[in-house]
This record gives sequence, structure tokens and C-alpha cells, in this order.
Amino acid sequence: MVELTKRIEDALEQIRPYLMADGGNVSLVEITPENVVRLELLGACKSCSMSMMTMKAGIEETIRRSVPEITAVEAVNLTAMV
Repeated sequence: MVELTKRIEDALEQIRPYLMADGGNVSLVEITPENVVRLELLGACKSCSMSMMTMKAGIEETIRRSVPEITAVEAVNLTAMV
């Protein structure tokens, strides 16, 4: 699990500069036994209207490309923007 966590953190490091440029960030909360990654969006990412797009097209894509055994990526504090 330690190696899996490191690989996920390495993937997040690839996308963090883009999040930080807009005042946001992301933190790894947990990896479930089913290989679901749970993240917390921080700073501007918590309230941005583009958070869902950033989550799916940016963060999730980066993690799944780097760590293919991950089955899903979820944000624990992301609510759907309507």
C-alpha cells in the first residue's frame, strides 16, 4: 500500500502546479480496499464551478494513467454544481 500511495502522490504532483496556479490544491484522504482514491479539494478548488471538470478530466485522468489499478477517483468534499 505504501508504494501505491507514493505512485498516487507522484501523479498528484504532476497536476498540482496547475491547481495551485488558480489558488487550489488537492490532498489524498484514503485509498479504499477496492482501490478507490478519495481526495479532498482544497482552496479555490472547493468552490470553483469547474471543479467537476477538473476532477474528471484532470485529476482522475492523471491518476488513472499513472496508476491503472485504481478503479475510481472521488472527491470527498465535491458537491455537484447545478
